Amino acid sequence: MRLPYQEKICFLLFCALLSIFDVQAQPFAIGKTTITFTDGSRNNRAIETDIYYPASQSGTNVPVAGGSNIRFPVICIGHGFVMAVDAYANLWNMLVPEGYIVALPKTESSFSPSHANFGRDLAFVIDTITQLNDKSNSIFFNKVDNMNCVMGHSMGGGAAHLAAAGNAKIKAIATFAAAETNPSAIGAAGTLQIPALVFAGSNDCVTPPANHQTPIYNALKSNCKTYLTIKGGSHCQMAESNFNCNFGEATCTPAPSISRIQQHAVIKSYLIPWLQYQLKQDCNAARAFDNLMKNDNNVSFQNNCTFCLVSQTAEVRLFSNNNVYPNPFKETLNITSATRLSGPVHITLKSVDGKVYRMKEEIALSLNNGSWQMQTGNLTAGIYILQLQNAEKTETYKLIKAN
Repeated sequence: MRLPYQEKICFLLFCALLSIFDVQAQPFAIGKTTITFTDGSRNNRAIETDIYYPASQSGTNVPVAGGSNIRFPVICIGHGFVMAVDAYANLWNMLVPEGYIVALPKTESSFSPSHANFGRDLAFVIDTITQLNDKSNSIFFNKVDNMNCVMGHSMGGGAAHLAAAGNAKIKAIATFAAAETNPSAIGAAGTLQIPALVFAGSNDCVTPPANHQTPIYNALKSNCKTYLTIKGGSHCQMAESNFNCNFGEATCTPAPSISRIQQHAVIKSYLIPWLQYQLKQDCNAARAFDNLMKNDNNVSFQNNCTFCLVSQTAEVRLFSNNNVYPNPFKETLNITSATRLSGPVHITLKSVDGKVYRMKEEIALSLNNGSWQMQTGNLTAGIYILQLQNAEKTETYKLIKAN
């Protein structure tokens, strides 16, 4: 059954998002290459991978788009059980034009897949493509950013958690109707602190959310995780039509109550701004994501994120009388104070996954009509958490380290 009202609302919300990103988005063409990577740590395991990437013109093995200063984050997508990677054309067609390299490993496509190996494949592909940035004989030379995200649908969604649990270099995770795996994706999720976006379909009868996505989400330790239930959405409609998936879904109920086009539109309206924020530090995208989520009748949600508390253009006031600037920062981060604070102030800077980079205790006098400066040139670009704490209160803010 089609729901014209939901379709209209989804269209209007998506158009609003397009207007927000119109100035920033790059309408890249889509290039494609296929590379077989070799993992020497696993008996020279061959990992054939289709890679779609931003290009100046569409084609196979065409040059990557952009000048020498433009680099693109890597996204690696795990396929569902006995599903070919071409079922995820909806994802690469929405992501590549926005400036992302999208890789789809083709391993573990049999009826007896190894979830553990698939997870390791996803992690290995992210690492290896990132390293191609430094290979002068690669089309990706000087084109790969150090930000990345592991994704997956169904079995691939579960394997994405195994990948992230085994590779600390993975920066974010997004999944679509993720399935529990062996070893356990739920158990792996319990070790993760990276930003996470979990899509579920209310009419998913293949991997019912209560048994799969909900316990995965609840296990995640991330201080920024979002659970989006697409109302009327199904398991297979997360991807393009696929015979094997459709056959399995036809044997159970409930059936989807929205169309595949509608479900893809909802996914796109959230996935793009979420990635723009998590991988490109775009606070406007974060605000668009948050506003859409709170006003969209097409989804229900859970969320523990605080998006962009700080301004990107002005100094930030902490403890009412202190300033932290600049934001975004590059080489130096400054804290200044106009009034005396009682007791020592504990200053901590950490990444969004909880790794502490700086920890310092400053006596109150040093922040009395004075300043404190942190050298940050050795930090990689990304989102960091600054915490100021004294005996009276604690305040935490997100800051952006620019390239």
